[in-house]
Amino acid sequence: MAHYIVYWPQDWVQELKKAGDKGPIKVVFGSIHARMPSIVSVKVGDVVFPVTLIKKKLYAMARLPVTHRECAFDYCMRELGREYGALTPEGIVVKKKDTFYWSKGQSFHCAEAIPAGMTLMIESDKPHAKHQEPFNCCSQWAVWGEDGSSIEPRLIPDEAIPLLRFGYPKSKEKPLRLDKAGNVLSMSLTATRHMSEETAEIFEELF
Repeated sequence: MAHYIVYWPQDWVQELKKAGDKGPIKVVFGSIHARMPSIVSVKVGDVVFPVTLIKKKLYAMARLPVTHRECAFDYCMRELGREYGALTPEGIVVKKKDTFYWSKGQSFHCAEAIPAGMTLMIESDKPHAKHQEPFNCCSQWAVWGEDGSSIEPRLIPDEAIPLLRFGYPKSKEKPLRLDKAGNVLSMSLTATRHMSEETAEIFEELF
C-alpha cells in the first residue's frame, strides 16, 4: 500500500465550500494537465490525500482509500450521467441533446450518420456531490472508494512541514520546496507525490 498527495487548487476548494460539499469523499481524478496532475501511479489499495494551500498554509482536505480504478469517462457516465470533460475513449459517440459527438472531434446531427462500429452513449443528469465532477478538462483516470473521510481543511503543523518527504524509492525522497518564510510553494504540489512512510504517518494522524 502506498500513500499519495494530489493537489486541489484554492478555487476548487472554494467551489466545494460554496456547494456545501463536505463529503464523504468518493473519488479523485487525474488529467493530462498540470492543474489536475496524472494519477496513473495510484493503484487499488493505495490511499490518496487531496491537499491545498490556504493563506500559505498546507492543509489535508480528505483521505480516500482506493478500492477501484477506472477510466474517468466510464466513472463520469455511470455515476454522473455526463462526461464532464473526461477524455472520451476511441469508438465512443456521446449524444448531448440533439447532437452526437465523436472522440475524434467530429459531430453528427442524426444517429444514421454515426460510423459503423461505434458505441453510442446518451447523456443524462444523475444526482451527485460537487467533488465528483472533474475540476479540469481531459480527465484520464478516476480512483474511488466507499470509505472516504469528510471533506474539510486539516492543518499540517508548521513544525511538520520540513519533515515531509516525497518520492520513490527511499533514495529519491525529497522535501517540499519552501519559500524563505518556510511556507510551501505551490509548484511543489502540482504533481501527484508518493509519500515516505514517515510522511504518511503524519497525515494519518490527522484523521
